[in-house]
Amino acid sequence: MSTTFEVPDDSAGARLDVFLTSVLGGHSRSNIQKLIKDGHVQVDGRAAKANQSMKTGQTVAVDLPEPVDPVPQAEALPLPIVYQDKDLIVIDKPAGMVVHPAAGHASGTLVNALLHHVDDLSGIGGEKRPGIVHRLDRGTSGLMVVAKNDAAHEELSRQFHDREVEKEYIALVWGEVQAGRRIDAPIGRDPNNRKKMSAKARRSREAVTRIVKAQKFGVVLTLANIAIHTGRTHQIRVHLSEIGHPIVGDPLYGGVHRRVPGDLRAVTHLQRPFLHAARLAFTHPTENRRMEFESPLPADLQQVLDELTEQIHGDRMFDPRVRG
Repeated sequence: MSTTFEVPDDSAGARLDVFLTSVLGGHSRSNIQKLIKDGHVQVDGRAAKANQSMKTGQTVAVDLPEPVDPVPQAEALPLPIVYQDKDLIVIDKPAGMVVHPAAGHASGTLVNALLHHVDDLSGIGGEKRPGIVHRLDRGTSGLMVVAKNDAAHEELSRQFHDREVEKEYIALVWGEVQAGRRIDAPIGRDPNNRKKMSAKARRSREAVTRIVKAQKFGVVLTLANIAIHTGRTHQIRVHLSEIGHPIVGDPLYGGVHRRVPGDLRAVTHLQRPFLHAARLAFTHPTENRRMEFESPLPADLQQVLDELTEQIHGDRMFDPRVRG
């Protein structure tokens, strides 16, 4: 929906974001600033800036995106189900799927798929996150557990909070990483880039990562199993980058190299970070039995690993199910 305003005399000199906040009812200034930043506002037919001063008679055109239904809708999306019972469902999330609806991702998420496949998801997570007790990044594939009722949601959330859940990932990283290394560095939002997390943020929370086992491709790459004792946003990606070994294929944390030797060319085929949630273990929320699930590397990561192994080690194949 497009709306056009002409700047009156009494608004001359006002900032663009302040002017639009006053004339557009129901929109906060931060919301207006986001519209401007995303290119939805033009002044006299040109791209605008939030802090530019208004002049009498200028034409301000605003393209307001269609409102998004706050309640996620069920969508018949493919959803690899590993296990389910009356209390929970374990899924193998594909890479590229966002876990729950958010700005820019109103549909096509894991929650949309769950609403189609499961009738009785827990409502504790809120309308946009029914049943969700933990998350994986959009580019990360692998195992997740989802609660199907409120009691299961509460108990699984407690287990995550009390660090009783075992989470193990497979990652391909740049350089040589030693097995047994522990990374203990608090993580918070990067003050200079809101899309990133940082181990140097002023406001941060405890985060602990451990390299369980490592298999080396010379001095260039390491295939590692990584356990996390906390579940901070981007934790593994931040911690590995922080120690100088970013995850291969991770553009946000320095894992994409423009020039690579010929025997490493397979890594240029990656469309996402080489990170997979391969193992998940927890106690059943109502039956008090320990449950453990494993997920093999998905085809895109396995193909890269096979090509690298052939180029660097010939017929000696590495086992990605690295266990310590």
